Amino acid sequence: MPTSRRAFLKSAAATAALPLAASARAATTPNANPSAPTSTAATPPRADGPIVQEKPHVSPDKLPRNVAHMVEADGRLRFDFGEERMILDGGLQPFLLCTKAGTLVLQAQSPHPPFPSPRMHYPYAMWTTVSRDSGKAWTRLPLKPGDNGLNTEGGTVQLRDGTILGLDTYITPGAKEGLGLGHLYTSTDEWRTLTGPAEATFDLPNVNFRASKDDGGHPHDAQRLHRRMLELPNGDLLATFYGQLYGDATPSTYMPTMMKSRVMLIRSANRGRHWKLVGTVAVDHSVGTEGMNEPVLTRVNRGPWAGRLLCLMRTGRELYETWSDDEGATWAKPRPRVFAGLDVHRTELWVDMFRHLKYGREGKFLDETNPDNLKGCVANPDLIELRSGLLVATFGVRIPQKACWPNAQHPWNGNYLAVSRDHGETWTNVVRLTSGIVTTHYTGVEETPNDNEVFVVYDYGFWRRPSRFTYGRTVKITVKPV
Repeated sequence: MPTSRRAFLKSAAATAALPLAASARAATTPNANPSAPTSTAATPPRADGPIVQEKPHVSPDKLPRNVAHMVEADGRLRFDFGEERMILDGGLQPFLLCTKAGTLVLQAQSPHPPFPSPRMHYPYAMWTTVSRDSGKAWTRLPLKPGDNGLNTEGGTVQLRDGTILGLDTYITPGAKEGLGLGHLYTSTDEWRTLTGPAEATFDLPNVNFRASKDDGGHPHDAQRLHRRMLELPNGDLLATFYGQLYGDATPSTYMPTMMKSRVMLIRSANRGRHWKLVGTVAVDHSVGTEGMNEPVLTRVNRGPWAGRLLCLMRTGRELYETWSDDEGATWAKPRPRVFAGLDVHRTELWVDMFRHLKYGREGKFLDETNPDNLKGCVANPDLIELRSGLLVATFGVRIPQKACWPNAQHPWNGNYLAVSRDHGETWTNVVRLTSGIVTTHYTGVEETPNDNEVFVVYDYGFWRRPSRFTYGRTVKITVKPV
């Protein structure tokens, strides 16, 4: 997470049906301006004719040759890895959806500024690309001029009737205390068209929209929806967000104006148009550098804990997990989840590698007495249950937390996929997908229409580097006979 990860601008989008058919521009892949414009001018900037937000990006680096390998295995599963493919040149921090028909929808940050408008939005324009042939070919969808559109970090879901819903990641304060406002988008044709935004309302009593600055020190008057929506058997929807209640005022260790966050659960009985706060999923301001944030939620549908909700969360250090057996009314005490012994507190394993290396804009040496410099971080988990009942998680490991970008060579530094055969109790199969190369450590995973086959995505590069792209592959998981 760079210092601009939660940095925001204010933007708005008009309600419209957005055509997503391919165009001559749509198949190209648009790089980098870390700061977005603050002007509200009606005419967006242009570059050689097309709007800047559509300008293609071409990375000088080629696809790295990653050799996926096991870092923990119980001998019960076989993994077959498909060919890595370029998905979105210029794209960082991907989020992924796979429909029942096999349509893959990927969104990632472009290198370009967003359109200026008054509603809060991310400081980069978001690019969306679609594959309808199992990830072999991808078509980037054109942006509507002046409209920043849907940021799918807020969560997407395909309902049982085939309708796809998407929530924009930002919940902004409404006109009265405890009211939040969001944007809801809908597709009924496999993401060929996307209708929205429709206004979504949120009853969020005691939520403090203005409790915290972001991790760049900028105002952040919003709560953040993150990762997934779930459809319950009765048709209700669940989603998670992170932010603060009144009284949450513990500063982050590396950004004192950013308050540590908690993860909360909301529920909708009308297909996402209105949401009510169920309660807190996890809070512990003594944990990590950021508190509980960037949650991902899944529902266990098989085995002895069928109906259980399982949530993984980022903290700025190790991941934490919790679960609920009553549809989110109560939650177990959150606990650390360390995969394959990848303990980000074990600084003695890498201090000698980084002691004499400089990093940061000031070119300082790593401070061995400062845990924010030397310890690692596990970033942005994703989590799904396969139709067979296997659980699959993906995540990134940063070694060290910030010096990993100019000095990416530690072998732990990379992206991972883990599988649980016992519904989340243990994770005895862990794959290192990338190792020792530059990445933002954001991943996404979805099951394809082929049982026990997942499509996993991750990125290469960094915000201020000319080479940056999202790529990925299929992974087929076979349970060996006993």
